[in-house]
Amino acid sequence: MAESDRTVDVRTTLLRMRRRGGLPVAFGGLFSSARQFRISELTGTTTNSLRGLAVTPGNGLGGKVLTMSRPISVIDYPTSRAISHEYDAAVGAEGLRSMLAVPVVVRGRVRGVLYGALRQPLALGDRALNAAMEAARELQQSLAVQHEAQRLMTVTQQQPDADPALWEEVREAHGDLRALAQQVTDPQLRERILSACGRLARASSGGAGDVAARPGVELSPREVDVLACVASGATNSAAADRLGLRPETVKSYLRSSMRKLGAHTRLHAVVEARRAGLLP
Repeated sequence: MAESDRTVDVRTTLLRMRRRGGLPVAFGGLFSSARQFRISELTGTTTNSLRGLAVTPGNGLGGKVLTMSRPISVIDYPTSRAISHEYDAAVGAEGLRSMLAVPVVVRGRVRGVLYGALRQPLALGDRALNAAMEAARELQQSLAVQHEAQRLMTVTQQQPDADPALWEEVREAHGDLRALAQQVTDPQLRERILSACGRLARASSGGAGDVAARPGVELSPREVDVLACVASGATNSAAADRLGLRPETVKSYLRSSMRKLGAHTRLHAVVEARRAGLLP
């Protein structure tokens, strides 16, 4: 995933976390490499004392979260005995007292930390903690989905003549990503996932023995979702369960996509959608 996308993801997540949790200050970041974590995004702050701060595992509140991989909060950061105090100067310059931190965990690894804070030594309630944990889960989902999309694109671009079994794996994962996108509540994230799926389909069209791409056909997102399920061998009933639709609705989308593609059978529709760069 591009660095700009990561930045937007973190910034959007922090804004959502503040709004939901009633937090005046939120900040955080993701690992920029396997070993380096820095606070990169701030919202609600009045200084830049925390920006770019490198957090070492085990040190401070964030470092403890990195080590223990679980949410931790303190009522009064400067006097807390539950954490070490390597970063007191930066925290004090911003005037922060009560603070919580939650890990962003992707595929079993901590990829970053989100913080929320008050300028008074007050206990942070369930609303703030739940909002932070929900925000972390949404960011985790975004990172996991986009990582998988990038992995699939790399496979299709680097191995255009790969074994057909590998192509089937790519196609099945593409369908899973499209189905997952419909479960995402954030419209911007959902659009980005669908956009990544579209790039994957276009990058792979013509691979694995398919004929040259035939651009110009336009299907609705739901029509593509249904065809992606059909391409994986799903029945109408199975596609309906996977997409959260009624079987009759799946049939309707399938008929309309077949009409647009000039196809007479389900298999023909899948072939034409691949030629048009709509499916990998």
